[in-house]
This record gives sequence, C-alpha cells and structure tokens, in this order.
Amino acid sequence: MPVRSLNSSVFKWPDAQEVDQAVRAWASEVGRRNRKVVRIGYFGSYARGDWGVGSDLDIIAVVEDSDAAFERRSLAWDLTPLPVQAEMLMYTKDEWEKLQVEGARFVRTLQHETIWVYERELTS
Repeated sequence: MPVRSLNSSVFKWPDAQEVDQAVRAWASEVGRRNRKVVRIGYFGSYARGDWGVGSDLDIIAVVEDSDAAFERRSLAWDLTPLPVQAEMLMYTKDEWEKLQVEGARFVRTLQHETIWVYERELTS
C-alpha cells in the first residue's frame, strides 16, 4: 500500500489490529453468504503476534462438505478484500474432526494458535 511522499514511495503495512478487523468482517460476510461455512479463523504470524512487513495471513476454514479436492477448495474464495496477501486451508467438518483425533503436530499447532473469527450460529 504505497503512499506518495514527494518523490519517493513509503509503504505502510497494516498492523495486526487492522488485519484482525478486516478478517472478521470478511469472515462474517462469507459466513452470511455461504451456509456451508462452519467456522473461519487465522493462524500463523498474525495469530502469534510475530508478524512483520510482508507477512501473509494464514486462514483456516471448516465447511460442512465439499466435492472439490483439498488443494482446489479455496480457489473459489475471494481473498482480495483482505489488506494483506492471504492463503487458506479448507477442511470439511469430517476431515477436521478426524484430524483432531489423529493429533498430528500441525493440528496441535492449529488448535493452540488459531484465532477463530467466525462460527456459524446453530439453529434449533
């Protein structure tokens, strides 16, 4: 996000609070439009608080189900409203539950550091 200053450009990188607010608004809108979304969160440097200029945002989404291959699921999601580059992992609810049981190191890291910003309201 360059800002012009006389003859030079100065880059102002969004801070963690700006990124958190943006991802919460984005996730709320995505959840409102797509009833298959169970929850959305972010992990990595922004969640740990050790982000810096150039850090990307690591997003995780859990959806009810998907016919798409794991590697292709997030391609249909528009991440451009977010103020920094973002990458997303998307699991189905069944896959996510299975990962919890298996307890691999990466999953334990996700359990520990993910900041969940959207969770679907359960209706009776």
